[in-house]
Amino acid sequence: MTRVLAPGATIGILGSGQLGRMTAMAAAELGYRCHVFSPEENAPAKEIAASCTTAPYSDIAAVRAFAGAVDVATFEFENVPASTLSAIFETTPVRPSVRALQISQERAVEKAFVNGLGIATPRWAKVSSPSSLVAASAETGFPAILKTARFGYDGKGQVRIDSPADLIDAWHQIGEREAILESLVEFEREISVIAARGLDSEVATYAAVDNVHRDGILHTTTAPSAAAPDVAAATDGIARRIAEALDLVGLVAVEMFVVPDGSVLVNEIAPRPHNSGHWTIDACAVSQFEQFVRAVTGLPLGDPARHSDATMTNLIGRDVESWEAIAGEKGACLHLYGKAETRAGRKMGHVTRLSRPPSSP
Repeated sequence: MTRVLAPGATIGILGSGQLGRMTAMAAAELGYRCHVFSPEENAPAKEIAASCTTAPYSDIAAVRAFAGAVDVATFEFENVPASTLSAIFETTPVRPSVRALQISQERAVEKAFVNGLGIATPRWAKVSSPSSLVAASAETGFPAILKTARFGYDGKGQVRIDSPADLIDAWHQIGEREAILESLVEFEREISVIAARGLDSEVATYAAVDNVHRDGILHTTTAPSAAAPDVAAATDGIARRIAEALDLVGLVAVEMFVVPDGSVLVNEIAPRPHNSGHWTIDACAVSQFEQFVRAVTGLPLGDPARHSDATMTNLIGRDVESWEAIAGEKGACLHLYGKAETRAGRKMGHVTRLSRPPSSP
C-alpha cells in the first residue's frame, strides 16, 4: 500500500519560478501547503507559497533544515544539483527521484537513456573538445546543432552549425564546455505529450499537442495535435514508456519531432510540469499542476481528458503589455506570473484561448 499524504501536509518545491507558482496554487486548492526553496529572494512561487527558504542549493545545512520541514520534496526545473536532492532524500521522500533528475539534466545521459529503450532520437554524439567536435560532425552531418551538455533551456546554450568552417567558432560560442552535437531535423511538426505516473504505478497522459517555437522559446501550443491519429497514438506510447522506465512518480513532458514519413524522434524529456502543458489549466478538469500534486502526494491520478480544445500563447517580454486587451477578450484565459522586471525573452505569462466542443482525437 502506498502512503497518501493527507491535506495539510507540506510539499517542498526546489525552484521558485512560474512552474513552482502554479504548482503551489494547485496544491492549495487540494488543501496542501508548499514550502519553496531557492536562492532568489523575490520570485513568482514565493509570492504564493506558505513558507520559503532563501539559500543556495549548495547550502546543505539549509537544505537539510528544509527537508525536515516538508513531508515530500519535488523540483520545478532540472538545474537543481543532484547532490541537493540526495541530501533531502536522506530523510524525506523525493518525487520524482534523484535518478530521474540526473537523467534529464545531462543531455548525453538523456539521449542514451531514450535510445536504450529502443526509441529514436536525432543522430547525436558527445563533444568535449574541438577535435571531438570535428569527429562528431562526421557522424551527424550538416546542418547540426551544438548544445551544452547541461543548463540549456529556451534555446540558450545552443548554436547552429551549417558547415565545417563554423565548428570552432560554435565551440567558442558555447563557452568551450562539454556538449552534444545533434543533427538538425527537418520536421513536419513539433509535438509533446505529458504523462503522469502515481505512487501506485498508474499512468495517465494528456492529449498530444502541437508546439511552435520562436528563437528557441515556445510560442504557441495547440491542443489537440493535428497529427494523424496513429502518429498521436505513437507519441502517447513513447511518453508512457519513458514514464515507466524512469519509475516516475510525478510528471514527465516528452518533446518530439514528427518527420515527413510519419516517424517520431524524441528531442528532450523534462520530469516536471512543462510549458506545453499550461493549456490544461483551463481546458481540462484536472490540470497538469493538480496532476503533479496528486502524484507526489500519493493521491489517485485525476482524469486528464479535456473539455475544450485550446491554444496557449506565451507572453514573452513586452508581449505582456497587452494584458489589458487580453483580459477583455471573450474566451481568453489570462495568467500572469508576477515578475517585476520585463526582459526580452523572459516568460511573463500566458494566455489560453478555448474553443468548444473538443475535437477528435
